[in-house]
Amino acid sequence: MDEYKQHLRRLAVHDEAFVGLLLGEENTQIASALDEKTAELIRLAATIAVDAAPSSFQHTVALALAAGATRDDIVATLEAVTPVTGAARVVQCTPKVALALGYDVEEALEGFDR
Repeated sequence: MDEYKQHLRRLAVHDEAFVGLLLGEENTQIASALDEKTAELIRLAATIAVDAAPSSFQHTVALALAAGATRDDIVATLEAVTPVTGAARVVQCTPKVALALGYDVEEALEGFDR
């Protein structure tokens, strides 16, 4: 059976052992079709989609940077999810992403005339 079919089947039946591997810290053997940088950017996209806590953004952005993503890649991911999550979600998450990158966008916007 093709590997992707096996993975889909195991996910569909909520195979606890398989899901446990996915939730583990080291699931590189599962996500082997993706390079580490891509996998971390996808995780960032999911973090945006669920509007996670600021600490989750800190963690996810740090992992993406460690995997070789650039700050531009991080911002491009934020922009790429906009058509799916909606502008309101992206606007809500942008300060969290910015802080994770070491940039306080809210402070930078104080006193800024549009």
